Amino acid sequence: MTSFEYDVAIVGAGTAGCYAASTISKAGYDVVIVERKDAEEAGHIACGDALKGADEFPEAIPKSEIADAFTNTAVDHGRFEIPQEDAVLDIPVPGELAVIDRWEFGRQLIDAAERAGVDFHYDTVVQSVIQDDDGCVTGFEAKRAGKRRTYEATVTLDGAGALSILQDTIDFDGTTFDTNVRYSQFSSAYREIIEVEEPVEWDDALVVKPTKRSAGYLWYFPRTPTEINVGLGFQMNEEPMQLVRDLREDISQRPELRGATVKDKLGAALPTRRPYDSATAPGYMAIGDAAAHVNPISGGGIGGAAYAGQYAGEQAIQALEDDDVTEKTLWRYNERVMDHYGGRYAALDVYNVFATAYDLDDLLSLLAALPGEQLSDALYSGSSNVGLGLKLKVLYETVGHWGTLKNLYETKGLADQLLSHYETYPSSPDGFDAWQAERDSIMDDIYAATGAETKY
Repeated sequence: MTSFEYDVAIVGAGTAGCYAASTISKAGYDVVIVERKDAEEAGHIACGDALKGADEFPEAIPKSEIADAFTNTAVDHGRFEIPQEDAVLDIPVPGELAVIDRWEFGRQLIDAAERAGVDFHYDTVVQSVIQDDDGCVTGFEAKRAGKRRTYEATVTLDGAGALSILQDTIDFDGTTFDTNVRYSQFSSAYREIIEVEEPVEWDDALVVKPTKRSAGYLWYFPRTPTEINVGLGFQMNEEPMQLVRDLREDISQRPELRGATVKDKLGAALPTRRPYDSATAPGYMAIGDAAAHVNPISGGGIGGAAYAGQYAGEQAIQALEDDDVTEKTLWRYNERVMDHYGGRYAALDVYNVFATAYDLDDLLSLLAALPGEQLSDALYSGSSNVGLGLKLKVLYETVGHWGTLKNLYETKGLADQLLSHYETYPSSPDGFDAWQAERDSIMDDIYAATGAETKY
């Protein structure tokens, strides 16, 4: 058996792992990223390739080091197709937007982390986490080429993605780490990169449409006018879809995509739930998808993962300097995530809860009548302000859906209340139980108002 010792050991060479590792290594500490894929496949991740906030990246790996992966910076809005209503909604997207080559983006992240001094161990599969007698995580065991390896570290970061295997092997008893996690809170997704001969007319938009068979979604995101990231996904608590078949069927019905050549294909699971209430345990932090740091409506997770990596990296540095890896020391990481985007994502998840309680056709009819600006506010900020004149216009255009509309506005009010509560996220583990109890009380009101089944 081969043993390694590092100040920090990270599982997963994704966005969160690379940003965390670069942050730590630049501070002078020894850090390793353990990746199950080989050196060529590392960074090859199933993704929609759309990137909101393309101008904002942590300093550990600035935009200048990854900009070559940006293949389409002309996209500036969303295009929501509702075939049932013969409607197309143009939805403004705030901030800088881009579509990227995700594989190239992943490679550039890895190159940047290597330049920062990070070690990479490829073809290495983590088997279990090591904890001491007090429950503190002190590393993990893995296998490479059938041979056992042990990684000892003062701090372990879990960037192993959605439904991380590390979390199945850790004893979280006595910690604040969020264990209220079920498969039904995630989505299953599949995507292809296709190439067509003629440019598509919508190369400046992110195209999204609902699927026919369940509460799922399809996307068409143009990397270039002739290279499109196409995919679909469905919530795991719904009836399973035949992802490949359903995607091929929809592509075949779009004249502009006939004769397309498939260049790449990949599937994955992704979080469509609120961020973990706490992503810390003694000696351990979960980052990125492994802590559900993803917009639960759009599925966008690159920006959240990058900042989670930076925040966790900086807190790991603090723990190393203090020689203290207790949750109290690591807690600031949770607080920064919630303050930056965690509360907003939790509020957005309320609309996911709302959607499960209503007939899909009814919801689509309602959405077709709503202004794109308000949908944009709800999609990206978790809230939306609607004046009297606009309310009257919406009421006129949504005759037959007033009951659903009334419940939607009631739900909006509760989402705002939830967002305000997340602004009071505790500054230490001491106030965590009381904060959780109040949040759960707000969620009970949301379930009662929507008639939705309990999600958490």
